Amino acid sequence: MNSRRDFIRKSAVVGAGISLAPNLSFGYASSKNEKLKLAFIGVGLRGTNHLNNALLRDDVEVVAICDVDPNRIDIATKKITEAGQKKPQVFGKDDYDYRNMLQLESIDAVIIATPWLWHTKMAVDSMKAGKYTGLEVSAAQTIEECWDLVNTSEETGSHLMILENVNYRRDVLAVLNMVKQNVFGELLHFRCGYQHDLRAVKFNNGKQPYGGGVEFGEKALSEAKWRTQHSVSRNGDTYPTHGVGPIAAMTDINRGNRFVSLTSHATKARGLNRYIVNEGGADHPNASVKFKQGDIITSTVETANGETIIITHDTNSPRPYSLGFRVQGVNGLWEVDGNRIYIEGKSEPHKWDEADAWLEKYDHPIWKKYGKIATGAGHGGMDYFVMKAFVESAIDNIAPPMDAYDAAAWSAITPLSEASIANNGEPQDFPDFTRGQWIARKPFDWMKEEYRY
Repeated sequence: MNSRRDFIRKSAVVGAGISLAPNLSFGYASSKNEKLKLAFIGVGLRGTNHLNNALLRDDVEVVAICDVDPNRIDIATKKITEAGQKKPQVFGKDDYDYRNMLQLESIDAVIIATPWLWHTKMAVDSMKAGKYTGLEVSAAQTIEECWDLVNTSEETGSHLMILENVNYRRDVLAVLNMVKQNVFGELLHFRCGYQHDLRAVKFNNGKQPYGGGVEFGEKALSEAKWRTQHSVSRNGDTYPTHGVGPIAAMTDINRGNRFVSLTSHATKARGLNRYIVNEGGADHPNASVKFKQGDIITSTVETANGETIIITHDTNSPRPYSLGFRVQGVNGLWEVDGNRIYIEGKSEPHKWDEADAWLEKYDHPIWKKYGKIATGAGHGGMDYFVMKAFVESAIDNIAPPMDAYDAAAWSAITPLSEASIANNGEPQDFPDFTRGQWIARKPFDWMKEEYRY
């Protein structure tokens, strides 16, 4: 793949200011017999899940890994060698050793699965090094970081894919198929979000990854080391992409449509303190911590084409898991909670249909073809498909299904919601990260089975 890397370096000189087209190729013609030389920055729980799926593919060779936790390096190295691959080059002597890894000529692509605050800087460095970059969610924490992702991708000609796996969930893709076939008619309104009781994830006792205590920060492990601090310091929707990513695909955001404005509101913050008191006692040191993030964050987004989207963030209170999807058009609607659908002229008037028959009828072609293989890949199989899309797009060096513009627009919900809440729900304007190109950019073809051409 040296020809592709050489071309990327040359393109970096002339690529400034280019808005990447949906399927722009940088001149590399792949062979299906050629393997993608892949590296990982971050091999914690999420990174290891991606690693497992990459090792199942015969078109991927994992050549390097980076993590500051020696234990995670050992786990990842063992998985790689047990899969029959060579021992990878290892990096992780300090927080910035990943930059040394990015200088390796052998690396074609990089997957980044680290704590949120590292995502943008690592992705920017990866793109500047000419690597095809896969970035876990959320991609950015500030508007400046959102622009950093877009500007770097444009200036270097390097592609960025935001690794939003929910876009590949089976029911989501079936409903997307219904949208594309105009079953709901002209689209009007959506609901989505991240409603997931993460209290046992945000705290632990330092002896096991999830649950079992009320510690966070340096005394904890895994996400409790860093994620909980966001609830201490910030009041906004800190994790919007699982919900808004699929809705953005249905509404062709950045490809004929765009987010225009947002308003957000937050409830009081009670859930995490209550959890600490219930689990650790009122005299536990963390019971005095003042959490800033409201238990329920509600944001409303308007699009250029006149749709509205309600996004809910709810991770600090007791509740069953749900992304709360609702897709509504002039002909009817689907709601994930209740597994129900209503289509005027097809459903009995004023009565819901169970959604199963509809979802089966409009099952996406990739699930029909690869569903059995995807089973066991993680998160109900959708992790298989996000890895498939990343690898196949990277091998041919074409723009991915979810690119730098999407990473920026979806992630911008976080800082915009913080600003709106801080100003009593004041509307916030979305930046146009495409600089007007959304008007002419063609929608991505989500209905195709393969990404390679």
